[in-house]
Amino acid sequence: MRILEGLVRPYAWGSRTAIASIQGRPVPSAHPEAELWFGSHPAGSARCVDESGPEQPLVDVISADPVSTLGPASTEAFGDRLPFLLKILAAEEPLSLQAHPSAEQAREGFERENARGLALDARDRNYRDPWHKPELMVATTPFDALAGFRDPHKTIELLRELQVSELDHYLGMLAGQPDSEGLRAVFTTWLTLPEAMIRRLVPAVLHGAVEVLAQGRTQFTAELRTLCELGEDYPNDPGVLASLLLNRVHLEPGQGLYLPAGNLHAYLRGTGVEIMANSDNVLRGGLTPKHIDVPELLRILDFTPVDPADLTPSVRTLGAEQIYLTPAPEFRLSRVELDGTGLRHASSICFDMPGPQILSVLSGAIEVRPVDGTPLTVPAGRALWITDSDPDVIVHAASSRTVFYRALVPVAVSSAGDAEAGGVAVGEHASAAVD
Repeated sequence: MRILEGLVRPYAWGSRTAIASIQGRPVPSAHPEAELWFGSHPAGSARCVDESGPEQPLVDVISADPVSTLGPASTEAFGDRLPFLLKILAAEEPLSLQAHPSAEQAREGFERENARGLALDARDRNYRDPWHKPELMVATTPFDALAGFRDPHKTIELLRELQVSELDHYLGMLAGQPDSEGLRAVFTTWLTLPEAMIRRLVPAVLHGAVEVLAQGRTQFTAELRTLCELGEDYPNDPGVLASLLLNRVHLEPGQGLYLPAGNLHAYLRGTGVEIMANSDNVLRGGLTPKHIDVPELLRILDFTPVDPADLTPSVRTLGAEQIYLTPAPEFRLSRVELDGTGLRHASSICFDMPGPQILSVLSGAIEVRPVDGTPLTVPAGRALWITDSDPDVIVHAASSRTVFYRALVPVAVSSAGDAEAGGVAVGEHASAAVD
């Protein structure tokens, strides 16, 4: 059991306040801070920083004894690596339009690019490892995103409402085939248009959006405002047009969004806790200066229309723990709120699951007491690493209100014959549910 210091990723789209505020540092920060990584990803590992051992990267701690740290079930399923990456993500500006491959596509693509002799850090490399990358985002502030292709009939309504003559051809394509193949045809056409046509089409669409918004009579206000914002930042990018085909999703704090393989998406704005399979495979489709491989993106995309409700994970509440249920075998994420006063929520919770776990504190502080050992206090902005070989722990609120997120490997829990189990709340208000 070790305290973890996360790794801050200073991407340009990040916030100068969100992560610094969580960690109690002065705001604004000197540069944008986009993500705080708690994991052992090869591109950046969290560090063990407590006094129980030398300061060292978590990836080195795991590689020194993977079976003891990860447990036999996890190593058998995923090898000598932590199968998930836990992050705090803070987006002040939109991220790139992107999708992730399935497990089979990732393995095949990785082997194919290896055979071509592409270096792992090559700019035009699509597959940097043989793993898929399902991911779950849980909002901690109001959070906006584009996710999955919208019902084509609704998109037809949107395109007609714009009344842009330059869109008539594409509207006809979709109206003539209002299904996944029609979506594929329109999206493919837009991504492969000559730049000169994009330079004419995007401004015309933006002008139409401004006209509709000025009238104030549209059911697509959020979609059109997003279109205009993206057009201002990426005036000659076909990804601006692609946003017209996608669901505009808004999350309130505590709500989740699960993104399976092939789902085209872009986070727009907000702060949240994100967990994903430990992979770096991204196929981009626009809103970025980075490498875009259109044929490969089209090969892995799922054009099946999706209702945003189908991307919302179900939540199971066990005492003070809210568990977000997804089909991903690499991770399970839950939110825990404890009350140091004992008036509204449980003040403590006991964890006895096998496999590796990370507890990331978002507000307040926790005191973690192993059955036989010295307690550790973990403040907001840091996390706790618990190995498979560590004893059971009791987590106490070390402040009047504490919120932390718990990540574990469900295959390890399942192998122990307790796939549905979660934390057991203890104390007078053990049965209190999290808001």
